[in-house]
Amino acid sequence: MRAEEYINAIPMWTREKNSLEEIRQYLDDLGSPDKEIPIIHVAGSNGKGSVCAYLTAALLQAGYHVGTFVSPHLVDIRERFLLDGQMISEEGFQRVFDQVKARTDARIQAGGKHPTFFEFLFYMAGYYFAQEKVDFLVMETGLGGRLDATNGIRQPLLTIITSISLEHTQYLGDTIEAIAREKAGIIKEGIPVVFDSQESQAAEVILAQAQKKHALSVPVFCEDFLIEPDEAGHAMVRMKEGGERFLLPFPAPYQAKNGALALGALNVLIEGGVIEKERKALLLTGLGKARWPGRMEEALPGVFLDGAHNPGGMEAFGRAASELAARRWKETGKGRVLLLFSAVAEKDIQEMIRCLSHWIQPDLTVTAGLSSERGLSPQKLAALLPEELFGPVIPFETAAEGFHFLLSQKREEDLMFCAGSLYLIGEIKAEMIAR
Repeated sequence: MRAEEYINAIPMWTREKNSLEEIRQYLDDLGSPDKEIPIIHVAGSNGKGSVCAYLTAALLQAGYHVGTFVSPHLVDIRERFLLDGQMISEEGFQRVFDQVKARTDARIQAGGKHPTFFEFLFYMAGYYFAQEKVDFLVMETGLGGRLDATNGIRQPLLTIITSISLEHTQYLGDTIEAIAREKAGIIKEGIPVVFDSQESQAAEVILAQAQKKHALSVPVFCEDFLIEPDEAGHAMVRMKEGGERFLLPFPAPYQAKNGALALGALNVLIEGGVIEKERKALLLTGLGKARWPGRMEEALPGVFLDGAHNPGGMEAFGRAASELAARRWKETGKGRVLLLFSAVAEKDIQEMIRCLSHWIQPDLTVTAGLSSERGLSPQKLAALLPEELFGPVIPFETAAEGFHFLLSQKREEDLMFCAGSLYLIGEIKAEMIAR
């Protein structure tokens, strides 16, 4: 049986998630792979994938054998499984699938429930990276934290919590504090936590949970670092305490904070004797080599793809887009802003639009439908975008149609941004690969 076909059909067979106790039993049946791997566990609303990318690049540069498990994928489901920064092979993916499928069949015969889509992939990740004997596994949560399948791991090396924003409110709660409580559920007894402390309401919740769990807490504020040019004019991030510097490898300034979170985590591991101090320079060099597709990625000259999909993410995206547009205007004295926007129906779209319009007022906007059944119709989305803030708004049924139309309208001096959903970015990247 082909792995991807089976995995994509899993929602047809599952009605509810397994409990953390059931997930733990499944892991034990697989040989408790998490006991063999030093795990860095990453939760949060925005920036999880970027922090994972920073950590992966830094640890690789320092000479370690690194596994990375992230979600969601953009084009290929195998993107979720990275070994030393490279996507798992088709043969490897099938082999690991076969092992987990056999274990699943045995559990179902014994009266157990089938794993959900994400649980199945999590089991595959645990088995795969244990077999590969990685030095570190950088693991991103799926939805939330406290009840997330990845929270079945017993004792990570440390935990990281990135910025908190209102998201998935039907599952996680409708306040920042409630969502922070869910994310802080990954904090384990005595295990250090590094966290984004910019949002005070979330920070108070995380600190309280860390104290309850007797866990060292390391807050990171935007005031802890500066972005400044080096001799060659490259953007560098300089930590105010310690003076550590690393290249900012992304065009979006908000990525400096994600890099600072990753560096904070690495410093905890150095101070704890997990990583040798002598590798510090290599780690800093590695931070500057991080890459993360679909996060303010310049996919074509002047065309940026960003997976911002909640109010916090849209605020950060809008600020970054505004700075890029101001820089372009300063350099050329001309240039329009073009926007391709899409979103899934359950998001707080009105708040996303408010955050976006605070920073940029596009000259032309296209809304696009998504192949996902969760996507909001482009016509409904267009009706939510006031023309006085977003210019003419034109709906297209598919992301591909909207993308190519906007490309046809783009002049050399214009900037084009695509944002609102990771599904949108995945469909655009798939279209670019197909062409």
